[in-house]
Amino acid sequence: LRARVCSASWVRRKVSTWWWLGSWPYTRFILREITSVFVAYFVVLVLYQLYALNQGPAAYDGFQQVMKEPVLVFFNCIAFAFILYHSITWFNLAPKAMVLKVGKNKIPGWLIAGSNFGAWIAVSVVIAWAVLRKI
Repeated sequence: LRARVCSASWVRRKVSTWWWLGSWPYTRFILREITSVFVAYFVVLVLYQLYALNQGPAAYDGFQQVMKEPVLVFFNCIAFAFILYHSITWFNLAPKAMVLKVGKNKIPGWLIAGSNFGAWIAVSVVIAWAVLRKI
């Protein structure tokens, strides 16, 4: 028996690299995905800060001097804006990602997202209080 070879000819339409700019929901989705890079940047930055802190006062002073550079201040402000966007869209997505039920009743999405935002605000207030108390 000879094996039959099927040669399917796929016709693929060329898609632009910028296809996602044609629709606002797709643009928001891609922007949200891109913001993950800034989240990773801040994780590395905090780890580097902890490393400098562990190395002693001289290393930490050096870290603080580098962080005062205008280019880094500007970049960190932009990164912070992207991280805010990432956090807000993540909290708004949470009700779709996790459906919670109490008995047979589904918990409304606004309650899930609202509790996330409430926890975020509460943690931010506690951290701000702890930091500003020392200044």
